[in-house]
Amino acid sequence: MLDAPGPLPRDMLRDLLGIRRDPLAYLRGAVQRWGDHVAFPLPTTPVLFVNTVAGARRVLVENAGAWSKRTVQYGALSLVTGSGLLTSDGSAWREARRVAQPAFHRSGLTAVAEQSVAAAERLRARWDAAGGGPGGAGGVVDVDAAALQATLEVVGRTLFGGDVTAEGVDDGERVVAAVLEALGVVVSRARTPVPGWLPTPSRRRLRRANRVMDEVVERVVARRRATGELGEDLLGLLLAAVDEGRLPPEAVRGELVTMVIAGHETVASCLTWTLHLLARHPEAQERLHAELDAVLADPAAPGAAGAATAALRPPTWEDLRALPWTRAVVDESLRLYPPAWVVTRRADADDVVDGVAVPAGTLVIVSPWLLQRRADAHPDPERFDPGRFTGEGPAVPRGAYLPFGAGARLCIGRDFALTEAVLVLAALLRDRAVHPAPGHEPELEALVTLRPRHGLLLRLVPRTAPPPPAERGRPAPPP
Repeated sequence: MLDAPGPLPRDMLRDLLGIRRDPLAYLRGAVQRWGDHVAFPLPTTPVLFVNTVAGARRVLVENAGAWSKRTVQYGALSLVTGSGLLTSDGSAWREARRVAQPAFHRSGLTAVAEQSVAAAERLRARWDAAGGGPGGAGGVVDVDAAALQATLEVVGRTLFGGDVTAEGVDDGERVVAAVLEALGVVVSRARTPVPGWLPTPSRRRLRRANRVMDEVVERVVARRRATGELGEDLLGLLLAAVDEGRLPPEAVRGELVTMVIAGHETVASCLTWTLHLLARHPEAQERLHAELDAVLADPAAPGAAGAATAALRPPTWEDLRALPWTRAVVDESLRLYPPAWVVTRRADADDVVDGVAVPAGTLVIVSPWLLQRRADAHPDPERFDPGRFTGEGPAVPRGAYLPFGAGARLCIGRDFALTEAVLVLAALLRDRAVHPAPGHEPELEALVTLRPRHGLLLRLVPRTAPPPPAERGRPAPPP
């Protein structure tokens, strides 16, 4: 028994539909009713929800070796990724991390930067064709769909390099589509558990998606090996490790699929909510535009029709350090809408978390979405304030910000994701602005990442066009 308050078994049964429909609202309600430590009465496993900075730090950093990823959450994800960096533990995880780490050093991130800007430029071209460019009148766009498309292109071209096409088939897009299909099945099955042996339609969809991933990775590996040069990107590093006996052959598939999830689904979520927050907070967006004007000014380029300033060039890797406000906007968006909204660990040994005795086998749940909204760590926590990350306000306490996890298991793709998000945002908004779409309020949905149910519509307008009168001074709703 855990020495913490919580619901009775009959309460859990009564609330089951609400938990499936909106787990974030349920967790927030549980904290409001029972406090920062809530014991949930599952029949076979003690479950403790922890909503303190110190408690999260104990589990994820200070005593991380006593806590594993042998949980339902990661077990479900492993049906898609296999034993990849996202789901593995122990020596297998450490060796895979050592192998993959060089791909995320500066040389690898410059390629991410190039592909991020290129994907944003292709998206801009599609917007121009639809009348949303600097010379057009603007229009309503689904920025969630746009973010998914842009990040799909980045991850496909970056992870698979020159190996993304075969006989006119885009393998990068095929494997991303298969990953999304499989993740959808995993979420659905987690919400409505059924025996694994039942031949359900979702089980068949999962097998089909996994078969596509297997085929694409096998083809990509064969093409790379046929060149006689493995290369120094992620794929090349993985293949070299297999040849040296450091990794099993199946690890190549697992790590590539893991990076597809990390570089596509999570970054798309970040970009979608960042654009939403900028649309709701025009003063933050104006400051972002001022930064882009200063950094990306290209006096040699002719100004766009009707533009008040010279055209702005696309951003590059070298511009990242000169875009602190753009980066702070992304950081604050990740505080309010962390894509990885829940983290789970299982105690491999007895521990004490915030004074609560936790026996071995206990499942602990931490929600960055709730933890990063604590008023004692983030004053006025519901307010969108990128200044928290520029030194203009109180420093964010250590351990109170963990959209990429913490400690030794800090996400290996953090810099990949931040490079991609900042440069895509800068490229998209350098001569455009986003405003709320009349009558549209996004609905938050907690899936593998935080997504807007039914998309997220915003008005895309040329920078020189003022917002409609009804939107000027419009109070921003809480995120």
